[in-house]
Amino acid sequence: MHPIDPTHAPSSGEVLRLADLGEAPAAVLLARFGLQLQRVADGAPIPGSFWGDEEAGIIGTTVYARGDTPVHSLLHEACHLIVLPQERRAAVHTDATDSIEEEDATCYLQIVLADQLPGVGRDRLMADMDAWGYSFRLGSTRAWFEHDAENARDFLLARDLL
Repeated sequence: MHPIDPTHAPSSGEVLRLADLGEAPAAVLLARFGLQLQRVADGAPIPGSFWGDEEAGIIGTTVYARGDTPVHSLLHEACHLIVLPQERRAAVHTDATDSIEEEDATCYLQIVLADQLPGVGRDRLMADMDAWGYSFRLGSTRAWFEHDAENARDFLLARDLL
């Protein structure tokens, strides 16, 4: 898996956004993992955002997002926190990890958790990830998830996250 290249992000209507989903379903899902969703005013900078623009941000156990934040970005940043041990979460500010193992587990878990958000689901999330510029060596998010993600799945199973 390669990092996301935000310079290839599609126009705002092509991927599902927090405003499309609504805050409540996302906040409920995050709360199950001890995380909070903090809505940021439209047009304001998003605290803790690694990429800037409309990408979600993380500081401690809080995920920051605006209405134009893509759902895949919100889930991705939340999953970075979820895969971390509790004792490491409090120290997170903007960049959760440089571990390939944790990055892969994050991508896998965001796809799985998409099924728990009404109107999202893994198929839509994987399509949005591809449209946004996630890059996997098998060519698509679905191909990676179905045929090349054993290590990510094992990582999550070993931590009782699946």
